[in-house]
Amino acid sequence: MKSALTHAGRILLAFYFLLPGIMKFAAWDMHIVLMETHGMIMLPLLLALAGIIQIGASICLLINKQLVICALGLAGMVLLINLNLHDFWNVYEGVDAKHETQNFVKNMGIFAGLLLLAAMNMGKASNVYVEK
Repeated sequence: MKSALTHAGRILLAFYFLLPGIMKFAAWDMHIVLMETHGMIMLPLLLALAGIIQIGASICLLINKQLVICALGLAGMVLLINLNLHDFWNVYEGVDAKHETQNFVKNMGIFAGLLLLAAMNMGKASNVYVEK
């Protein structure tokens, strides 16, 4: 049961990042506008980098490889996204602070899951979870 739950959690986390990673390229202009609204800089570079990291790391999570590096990388990305795009403490025209608060808190839950995934796999030679 522990193994099944662990694999299900890892796969769900992977899909949580895979689809938005793809959408960063499929809905490029929408994401650029969102980033502009929040006063971010180097938009094309940061957006492309975010998409590549999300897609690449989620594929690694799906195939159960390099879990610690990918989970910690995605966790860092979640923190950066939360601070820059879900900054509910700032007021932006057309941005709902309640919705951004909800996104911020939800993302902290995702962050916690990524930290747990990394911790469970630290010290393993292949970074592949093996049930004891």
